[in-house]
Order: sequence, then structure tokens, then C-alpha cells
Amino acid sequence: MTDPATRAAERGLLDRIGLPKPLVLGYVGVLLFMIGDGVESGFIAPYMADHGAGTDVKAGYVITAYGVAVMLASWFSGALSQVWGPRKVMWVGLAIWAVFDALYLLFALGTENYPMMLILYGIRGFGYPLFAFGFLVWITGSAPKARLGTAVGWFYFAFTGGLPTLGSLWSSFTIPAIGELGTLWTALGLILVGGAIALVGAKQREGGGRLAEPGVTTGESLFNSVSIIWTHPRVLVGCLVRIINTAPEFGMLVYLPRIFSDDVGFGTDKWLQLLAIIYGTNIFFNLIFGAVSDKIGWRTTIATFGALGCAISVTVLYFVPTWLGPDYYWVAVLAGMLYGATLAGFVPISALIPNMAPDNKGGAMALLNLGAGGAAFVGPAVASLFLPLVGAGGVTIVFLVLYLVAMVLTFFLKMPEEQSGPGAPDPAAAPDKSSAPTPA
Repeated sequence: MTDPATRAAERGLLDRIGLPKPLVLGYVGVLLFMIGDGVESGFIAPYMADHGAGTDVKAGYVITAYGVAVMLASWFSGALSQVWGPRKVMWVGLAIWAVFDALYLLFALGTENYPMMLILYGIRGFGYPLFAFGFLVWITGSAPKARLGTAVGWFYFAFTGGLPTLGSLWSSFTIPAIGELGTLWTALGLILVGGAIALVGAKQREGGGRLAEPGVTTGESLFNSVSIIWTHPRVLVGCLVRIINTAPEFGMLVYLPRIFSDDVGFGTDKWLQLLAIIYGTNIFFNLIFGAVSDKIGWRTTIATFGALGCAISVTVLYFVPTWLGPDYYWVAVLAGMLYGATLAGFVPISALIPNMAPDNKGGAMALLNLGAGGAAFVGPAVASLFLPLVGAGGVTIVFLVLYLVAMVLTFFLKMPEEQSGPGAPDPAAAPDKSSAPTPA
């Protein structure tokens, strides 16, 4: 057994870095779960196209159906956690992912059946948001308020560290050894191990049970998460900005795997490693832009480094490598790092949006989660719609325009104090240092 002095030292280290000790195994489980979920992110679209879907566009439709489920589950996760408890919501998410993934591998990919791809892969999309965002609600209900921002930051570290960063890196090593289908089966194993660690390891921890008052029904909880749309319409604008934040990220996964692997000539392994580099950079810059936004303001950081920065970097990421060709992989790496860094410029939105609705922060977070899930639908939908019309370069230009729209919308994200008159303070431009932003 660990001696008391060692346990005290461990608690002291975890306290200093803001990681809630009772939920440490939950974080580890979420990381493994999201690695499993991210295993397929860099190759699933072309693989489905070659094994039943027929074309990249039809594969994009499957991913779009998946995105619809992700969007709905992201919203449901908060409302259902209030009445069912985060632990039960996580169990439901784990069960959905495991069962429908096995069915998808056996009866959709295994038989190259396109209608079954649409149904089974789509339903599986309800799984990861219920599991991951259910744990996020658990964190917010149990972590000390003084360190809540950092605790949520660690959640996003685990979330993004798995999807798609370490998941893509895992695939780059397993595909040459056991092939794409074998790699997809390893993802199911990672999911089950991660789910067991999170749910069994944190079984008796505070905050996993029902959070709402005894009289609140499931329907009422869902309604409360929607009513903020008309009571605080600027929060809806924030939801749109959050959608645009990562919509191109999900959309590029529809067409970039084929282009970078085959057309440019990097090959699948280098493409997957590039994907891991992009989002590994993003994790690092999440911390940097969190600190920067405390100095120059949440809204300023989102508009400049986030929206404007991504408008530039998403264009560079596509056009420069496709122009230079396979001998300049290092340039693609630099372009990818630029995109990963600027994507982190949206970090403060998770602090800004809830503070725009201080009387209904829960509803604001639900709408923010809806935006996060909506990106998984909007990005592939835009790619699938425009790819046959304007090609991959045209789709990239559409994403450039969306980021510029996000930059304009960001200036409408104002605090209640800012709307009371010209002499009101500007918390979004110069936030209180105590309101630590959390990664988007």
C-alpha cells in the first residue's frame, strides 16, 4: 500500500495542477475512450467509399448522418445528466458505442452494405457525446469551484488528446500491421477499456448521481436547455460561432484523407501522423491562448487568433501542400501546426458564453455543447454538398468564408453589462482574471 506521505505528495501535485484526485481515473478513461473514437478519424471516409459507399460523397453522407446524432447527443448529455445522473448517461453512451460499432463492423463494412452504414454508423454517433460530455457534467458538479476552470481544461486535454490526436497516431502504426478493418476492431477494445476505467474507477465518487431537484422531469430539463434561445439570443450567436469553430475540422476529414494520401502522395501513414501533429499542436496552444485571452480579452482572442487566424491557416493547409507536392511534407507539417495553433484561438468561448447568461449558465453550457456537436454535422454536410459542385479547393474556400463570418459574429457576443449603456464595463474585452477560460 502507498504510505500516507506519498499519498499526501500525490494530492499536493494534483491540487497544484488543478486535477481533481477523485476523478483521475475518469480522466484516464475518457482519454482512452476518445483515442478509440479517434482511431478512424483519418481514414474512415475513403475506407467506406471503397467498401460499400462507392464514392467519397456518399461516404460523406454517412458521416453527416453520424454528425446529426453527435449534435443531438451533445445537447441531450447535459439535460439528461441533470435527471439521470452523469454516471448513468455515461453507461448509456458506452453501451450505444460498443453495440452499434460491433454491428457496423459486422453487418455494414463486413458486407459492404451502404444502407446499413447509414443506419448503424449514424446511431453509433449518439455514443461518444453521452459518454464524454456526461463526464464533463460530472466534473462541473464535483470539482472545487476555485479550480473548476482548470478541471474542465484537463477534460478537454483528454478529449482532444484522444480525438483525433493519439487516435490518428495509433492508426498510423496499426494499419501497416493489421490493416484498416483490424484497426477498427482495436478501437472497440480501447473504448471498452476506457469506459471500464472511467466508470468503475469513479464508481463511488460524488457528483455521479442525479443533479436536478426531485420534482424536475426529463422533459422539463430538456425544455430548460432550449428556453435560453429566446431569453438570451446572443447565446445562440455564440452557439453558431462554436459550430464554425470546428466544422471545417470535421469537414476536412471527409476529403483531405484521400487528397493528402493519394493525390498529393504522402501515403496513409504520413497523413495520419500529420493529423496527430495538427491536434497535438492544438492541445499545446489551448494553454497558451487561455493565458493570452486573460491579457487581451476573451472576445478579442476569439475574433483575431481564432476566427481570422483559422481563415488564413485553413487555406494554407489545403492549397500549399497540394501545390508543392509530396517532396515537401515538412511544409505540410508547418501548415498543419499553424491550423492547430489558430484553432486554439477559440479557447475562451467556453468562458465567454456561460457568462453571457449568468442566470442560466446550465442552459448556456447546453447550447454550447450543441454547437460543439453541431460542428460534427455541419462540417461533413458542407463538404458533401459542395465537393461535387466546386471540388476540394472550393470547399476549402467555403470554410475560409465561414471563419470570416465567425469573426463578424464574435463582436455580437456581449456581456449583460455591455448592453446596459455606453459607459458600461467591457468584461469580454478585459475579463476578470478569476474567470479562467476553458478549452473549446
